[in-house]
Amino acid sequence: MEKLSVSLEDYIEEIYNQVLKNGQAKVTAIAETLNVKKASVSGALNTLSEKKLVNYSPYSPITLTAEGENIAKNILKKHEKITEFFKEVLNISDEEARETACKMEHIVSEKLFKNMTKFTKFVKTNLKEEIKNLY
Repeated sequence: MEKLSVSLEDYIEEIYNQVLKNGQAKVTAIAETLNVKKASVSGALNTLSEKKLVNYSPYSPITLTAEGENIAKNILKKHEKITEFFKEVLNISDEEARETACKMEHIVSEKLFKNMTKFTKFVKTNLKEEIKNLY
C-alpha cells in the first residue's frame, strides 16, 4: 500500500482512538478533535474508504477495516514511543513531548524509529539516574 498523507494518518489515528473509546467514530467528533470542518472529514473518509481502510457511509457509524486498524496501531505505537523518547531521554515535558511526537510520527524513518526505541530502552535500563542528573 502507498504511504498515506500526514492528514490521512491523523484521521486514521483519531478514528482508532474513538473506536477504542466508543466502539465507533462519528464525523462531528472527528471534526472537533482534529479542528477541521465536517466536509473535510467526509472527504477524508471517502478517500480512506476507497483505500479500504475504513468502513464508512454517510450517517453511519465509522469503523476501521483490519488493514486500517493495523495502520492505526503502528501510528499510535510510533506516537507513544517517540513521546517516551522525549520524556525519558531528553527530559521534555509531557505536553511538549506529545505535541512534538504527533508531528514526528509521520516523518520519522523506520530506522530512526527503531534506534530511538532501542536507545530509550537502554537509557531506562542503564542510565535513568544519570539522565535525571543531567537536567
